[in-house]
Amino acid sequence: MNIALIAHDQKKDDLIEFVIAYQPIFKEHSLYATGTTGKRVSEATGLDVHRFQSGPLGGDQQIGAMVAQNLLDLIIFFRDPLTAQPHEPDVSALLRLSDVYKVPLATNMGTAEVLLRGLSENHLDWRLGNKPGGGDGR
Repeated sequence: MNIALIAHDQKKDDLIEFVIAYQPIFKEHSLYATGTTGKRVSEATGLDVHRFQSGPLGGDQQIGAMVAQNLLDLIIFFRDPLTAQPHEPDVSALLRLSDVYKVPLATNMGTAEVLLRGLSENHLDWRLGNKPGGGDGR
């Protein structure tokens, strides 16, 4: 499956710790990330991560485009709810797109852990039917 990793600056360390903890699951999937987040995850884990622009420079929108094309299956976005973000409209658009296209999205470690455990137990296989030209469209 295709998984996007995003983290605001104050949450990057938390996301890296999370990916390290669940590295055996992440290594079985294709990873996409915004710029600095992807670089740091890759450096810390050795995992292959396709990197987009940083969030404020359009990375959130690039990931949103993947969602709109039904090319992402899961988004882990560790947001900092206590700091204003200059690209908040992009963040809101990404959240809206994930709802429109039924892409599971975790914005904190607790929810991300539930989604990763579900992924490891094949509870997200219904996403495979939603791929262009694939499955029964569940």
